[in-house]
Amino acid sequence: MGISTQTAARIFVGQSQINHQGGEEFLLSFEQFPYTALAKTYNTDMQVPDSAGTMTAMVTGVKTRAGMLSVSDYIDRGDCGVEAATLKTSLEYASERGMNTGIVSTARITHATPAATYAHISDRGWESGVPEDCNGKVKDIALQLVESDSAIDIVLGGGRRSFEPGGEGLSGRRTDARNLIQEWIDTAPAQRQFVDTASAMKDLPVGSGQQVLGLFSDSHMEYELHREGTTQPSLTEMTDTALNHLLADNDGFYLMVESGRIDHGHHAGIAKLALTETEQFHQTIAHTVQKLADANQLDDTLIIVTADHSHVMTMAGYQQRGNPILGLAAGASGNVLAKDDKPYTTLGYANGPGALTTFNEGARVDLTDVNTQADDFQQQALVPLSSETHAGEDVAIYAMGPGAQWFNGLVEQNYIYHVINRTLSLQGRRYE
Repeated sequence: MGISTQTAARIFVGQSQINHQGGEEFLLSFEQFPYTALAKTYNTDMQVPDSAGTMTAMVTGVKTRAGMLSVSDYIDRGDCGVEAATLKTSLEYASERGMNTGIVSTARITHATPAATYAHISDRGWESGVPEDCNGKVKDIALQLVESDSAIDIVLGGGRRSFEPGGEGLSGRRTDARNLIQEWIDTAPAQRQFVDTASAMKDLPVGSGQQVLGLFSDSHMEYELHREGTTQPSLTEMTDTALNHLLADNDGFYLMVESGRIDHGHHAGIAKLALTETEQFHQTIAHTVQKLADANQLDDTLIIVTADHSHVMTMAGYQQRGNPILGLAAGASGNVLAKDDKPYTTLGYANGPGALTTFNEGARVDLTDVNTQADDFQQQALVPLSSETHAGEDVAIYAMGPGAQWFNGLVEQNYIYHVINRTLSLQGRRYE
């Protein structure tokens, strides 16, 4: 969710409002937070980062290599031995302090961003198994979650396949024939609850003290644009459930919420998918702020909204105010034409799959009669790739609550951890 995504989403949401002036004047919920900063996102080995390394920086205070989760760069990606390189996360410290903890994501819960909060592994791809030569040396990501010493109170997201056995006629990915969901339940059946539908999640008792694991899809959850007609909850609904669970007592809480499919919409080169996911994220944050205010917890809660990295989506042209953000670039006299006498869209990508459909025998496809606001419209791109890439520019940080005042200027991404640590004294040190 880079700044170009935020800007486009702001206009996209604004243009859906009644009596909007054009959309440009709108503010997303988190853009109204009082403190802001910019974060540098590079990994220790990559100029343009991946999510594993960036999230590791945010939850451990230490930058690391791309593809590695909460381990230091003293080891290489794919190393089996991680014990000496393990970095304790802010979620783990919060759990040790007796705080309630939770994870919510629309991606697989074993995917890089959520996994970095609890897993310590040298390859983010080891979600449901490890290479044969690593057996007995390191546990895969799903296994680390169910056997976590941190006793995470509530986990909601996608990725059931990493917890269930694979084989003929089975949808799981595990090669060890284990059903980790059932094992997790059987370890403490009276204290644990598994759910896999929105209705079951809604029926969870509040204040039961049970641990909750909710896995609502085999892989990533559906895009918000495609969720209707499924049994999956929205990001807002999952976050609301997690907050109900975590606010049931007064021990304080730590909750990581990821709108993971913003990233996937961009990788697909379909801006509308990314923008509708960002809209849902905006709504989730607004709901969270109101819920905490209603519970008299807002003034005591540090809320940080940021991105792990940006994307190569661009917003270009000299459009008039109010021009549809997903539309063709248009001025006062109609569509703005490029040098090939064809119109172009406001939003495009520097690379990605859209390049494969951009050109027809060397000529750019004419978009004059194309509905560029359709749900499946793939923006034109410059460099042809099967998947759009991340971008390396700085990302924004928005914050409110205790400790938020320490965010200003340009910071390293791992600084986020140190603000959390300073605010909560996670490592036992008191800051004045």
